Amino acid sequence: MKPSVAVIRTGSANLASVVACLARLGARAVITQDPAAVASSPRVVLPGVGSFASAAAELRRLGLTGVLQDRLLAGRPTLGICLGLQLLASSSDESPGAPGLRVIDRRVERLAGPARVPQMGWRRVEPWGLWAYYANSYALRGVPEGWGSATGEHGGPFVAALWRGGVLACQFHPELSGHAGASLLHAWLVEPDREWSRWRPPAGDAAGQRTPDPARVIPCLDVRDGRIVKGVRFENLRDAGDPADRAAAYERDGADELVILDVAATAQGRAAAARTVEAVRRQVSIPLTVGGGVRTPDDAARLLDAGADKVAVNSAAVENPGLITQLADRFGRQCVVAAIDAARAAGRDGWEVVTRSGATRTGIDALAWARDAQRLGTGEILLTSLDRDGTGEGYDLGLLSAVTGSVGVPVIASGGVRTATDLAAAWHAGATGLLAATIFHDGHSGVASVKNHLTRLGVPVRPAPIHDTPAARPGATA
Repeated sequence: MKPSVAVIRTGSANLASVVACLARLGARAVITQDPAAVASSPRVVLPGVGSFASAAAELRRLGLTGVLQDRLLAGRPTLGICLGLQLLASSSDESPGAPGLRVIDRRVERLAGPARVPQMGWRRVEPWGLWAYYANSYALRGVPEGWGSATGEHGGPFVAALWRGGVLACQFHPELSGHAGASLLHAWLVEPDREWSRWRPPAGDAAGQRTPDPARVIPCLDVRDGRIVKGVRFENLRDAGDPADRAAAYERDGADELVILDVAATAQGRAAAARTVEAVRRQVSIPLTVGGGVRTPDDAARLLDAGADKVAVNSAAVENPGLITQLADRFGRQCVVAAIDAARAAGRDGWEVVTRSGATRTGIDALAWARDAQRLGTGEILLTSLDRDGTGEGYDLGLLSAVTGSVGVPVIASGGVRTATDLAAAWHAGATGLLAATIFHDGHSGVASVKNHLTRLGVPVRPAPIHDTPAARPGATA
């Protein structure tokens, strides 16, 4: 019999990744806002992205605050994810004056510098030895009395997970942490009140040592009409395969995230892109950023509901900068990626922002726009050199260094990669995410071989899994 799980919709969470991972594990997930269903369900998941205040207010509006407090205090099987952990606290620096569920008497604090914030990427969780994916700006620093805990590191130690009775709360996203994260979810489904300090992930997922701020290797899929396409500077596009099949292969090979960019950006193309995202999400358990044609918060919501974890905005945000703030307010800044296409400025030093797939030179200084995007609420920047895109000439390191030196949010480098040496150069220039397309699509290099090469070049990475078991196979571990 399939285990039944009630997944709470707070209005601030992307549920598709959680539901898809539970389905792959053989569970029956029911999305609900009904207090009676939350009270009676044998297992409950409280996911969450967005702001502490808005999520807590939504729980109160739905009449779920008391139900959750009773459930959590009784130690009944409940899983909190990311903001779902923070909501257990009494308050948060993110939203002064806004009360949490007050199950634990602690304040959630902002992550410390000099590390980039939001924390966006993979970190080890100790003592589990688990590589897990985070997307957060705030965390608990102290362990409440009577709770077990695991720890993470980002500008100092923080609480990565808490447990008591059947309650498990994770600051990271197990549903986006590949095979290892799925194994953790399976263990909670099978025996939620286990002694979590003794749990360990499968051997193939615990490889490697604790690595501070590892680089993220990110394959990019340019998609049109449900197929991967590839060209040079957005021209002469050719078919490069099926997105869902390719995405699954990349995850098995050790990809840390995936980016899908819809290069059609028409009404019909956006519908096809949403179907592509749904197909990819059914196959993978790693983070997925989707961009192209996002002009309104409702456009973003459709992609998030389809299975995206982050949305990238480009031309529409340049034309309407307030869009970034609207998205950050509704979905949380860790969900918003400012995609900046830049080219050498004509007749002057520096780089200018280019929109409409390279067709329009705006005259806007790229560094100034990156700083503005951060101020407006973006949690990450996807920086593409139009001069280098698809050429295999390497990243524009001057552009990359200038932008990473101007902002405090994570930056993904894009455009021009041919070898792992190019990726290493981008990391040394300040990028935390290393995006590539052609070298992976055309079989020049595999993700695992690129990561091995990066390690030899002194770039810290999350080790590629050493098993070949499909991610989130039901019954992977107990």
